[in-house]
Amino acid sequence: MSHPIVETNSGPVRGTTHDGHSRFAGIPFAAPPVGALRFMPPTPVAPWSEVLNAEHLGPIVPQMPSMMDAALAPGAPHSVQDEATSLTLNIWTPHLDGSRPVMVWIHGGAFLNGAGSLPVYDGTKLAEQGDVVVVTINYRLAVFGFLHLADLGGEAFRGSGLAGSLDQVAALQWVSENIANFGGDPSNVTVFGESAGAMSICTLLGLPAAQGLFQKAITQSGGANFCTSAEDATLNAKLIMEHAGVTTVEELQALPVQSLLDAQISLMSGGRLDMPFTPVIDNDMLPDAPLVGVRKGLGDVKLLTGSNHDEFALFALMDPRVASITREEILEEASKTLGSSAEAMLSAYESARPEATMTDILIAYMTDQMFRLPVIRMAEAQAAQGRAAWMYWFTWASPAFGGILKSAHALEIPFVFDNLDAFEMLIGTGDDRQGLVDLMQPAWVRFAHDGNPGWDAYTEETRSTMRFDSTDAGVVNDPLGSEREMWAGRA
Repeated sequence: MSHPIVETNSGPVRGTTHDGHSRFAGIPFAAPPVGALRFMPPTPVAPWSEVLNAEHLGPIVPQMPSMMDAALAPGAPHSVQDEATSLTLNIWTPHLDGSRPVMVWIHGGAFLNGAGSLPVYDGTKLAEQGDVVVVTINYRLAVFGFLHLADLGGEAFRGSGLAGSLDQVAALQWVSENIANFGGDPSNVTVFGESAGAMSICTLLGLPAAQGLFQKAITQSGGANFCTSAEDATLNAKLIMEHAGVTTVEELQALPVQSLLDAQISLMSGGRLDMPFTPVIDNDMLPDAPLVGVRKGLGDVKLLTGSNHDEFALFALMDPRVASITREEILEEASKTLGSSAEAMLSAYESARPEATMTDILIAYMTDQMFRLPVIRMAEAQAAQGRAAWMYWFTWASPAFGGILKSAHALEIPFVFDNLDAFEMLIGTGDDRQGLVDLMQPAWVRFAHDGNPGWDAYTEETRSTMRFDSTDAGVVNDPLGSEREMWAGRA
């Protein structure tokens, strides 16, 4: 093992090289967001002259405990949280010379949890097998990254409701300026992410500050529908201040980290199921909902997008109430979105699945509402702009937990990174796993290299979709089309 030193525009960094492949970890891309910089858009990191040790993964951003992260990193040591030193990125590269495609991963976690350093996101195999440079990043979450304070604290706090998104922009700017020294091509950057990471990418597509920083995007199980109006975000900010026991934004800015996390926990107590912290529509920074921005011409990139057959099964597993849910309860939930049309929609799902339980019906309905239809809407918007878009559909069913997960949310991630062991709790140990890696990872890599994953682009006429499964893979046109049509004008 050797320890190469690479120059960046902030100072030299020292990583590790093993068998010719190098990793550089915990490189700061923005100034510590503490003190007067808490809640603020990121600012440049102060340069250094001594060699920075980038041999070890750094701290993660402050966050609440998460059942999801426990599943994503079973057996991994608890990561240190540090507000001051967590805006960092990690790089895996096959060689320090040359000019390879760059793949920048934005992690998920409902804008509440997660880190680019989780074991399932280790970029070693993806970089080596795909001949790409892989970058994973941290960004501020929840109350630290998406607390809209401009209407309470004045112009000085403009952009606070987008701080986490602007962290992502800062990381991409760092990549643009420095990745060539790590063997990457700054003119061939693909951002990819899952869940809130995919939603983040959709936000970047509609965010003026992010335009031109990447040429391709892969959004896994996340659309452009998760953002918050300034009015609703201000109400959440007021509640956080009440729970924190402060009356001014300046007092909130001065609180200890744990006090802010406690206020966040209080806000989300009582079984709250929505996502109170998402990117905020904020004047000229994010002037429209991301999908509206794309329809107006922003987001001029190639897009690969898709979802999993049973996304909501993961959340159902975590909520014991779902196993005994009644039709009346599902109808009540659906009415919040569909109003008087809820009964007809629910009946249609039941007719299409005559043997299904009420839990199965809920999973199918919520999967479409939260994931599949928003993904389709983004592909439609891109295609309508004359931009290339491709669709995938992940239908492989996990044998874990007796098969109850089916093709649940997040299950495709280890097949992209080829980190199966890191995800064994959720995907089991079946013999078909590596074959699915050999189908999925090359498609992602082809897209990063050439801008085409290997099947026909998505159009509203054909709706060509690549199905990823160990036994029934291949292109299908408009899968579950009758249910897609039921949502016309609604999602």
